[in-house]
Amino acid sequence: MTDNNEHKTKMQDVQAKQRKKVAELADPERGLVLVHTGNGKGKSSSAFGVIVRALGWKQKVGVVQFIKGKWITGERQFFDRLGEVTWHTMGEGFTWDTQDKDRDIAAAQAAFAKGRAMMESGDYDLIVMDEINIALRYDYLTVEDVIAGLEARDKRTGVILTGRDAKPELCDYADLVTEMTEVKHPFHNGIKAQRGMDF
Repeated sequence: MTDNNEHKTKMQDVQAKQRKKVAELADPERGLVLVHTGNGKGKSSSAFGVIVRALGWKQKVGVVQFIKGKWITGERQFFDRLGEVTWHTMGEGFTWDTQDKDRDIAAAQAAFAKGRAMMESGDYDLIVMDEINIALRYDYLTVEDVIAGLEARDKRTGVILTGRDAKPELCDYADLVTEMTEVKHPFHNGIKAQRGMDF
């Protein structure tokens, strides 16, 4: 019984400290900017999870995809059936598919123009710019233009930017940066991507 009393006292102390920390926090009264990056899987998947959370609160959500093109994914099919997410797939596939830099730049700039208009509209609580970091990595967009677009967003609107190799300037600007770390991947053991698990 002594152990239980000690545990209870310890947890009460932890609870009091946590409540004090939370009481000191402030609401910035603006949407946050999140960056999901790194070599591990789960960057887009995590963003789609946040979409589900936002929809649970009846928030308005938009997605602009920069890379995935005509690739059929489970998340796109699900959100299309749900009918509550404004979704624009504007890339033309993986960066090695088109093999035409000018075309890739034009597609990325069109996607960002769409995303910027959505961010500035005041109509959305959350915009996901899926794989925008890839467009930045290949210099299809400039980090300065992206940050300027984020600065111009309506204060209501939070934004999630996904993709490997996020630019340091973008990470500095963001409110939250999560780096997915690959520990093990089935691809390296000769296993192809699985429907429902990977796409």
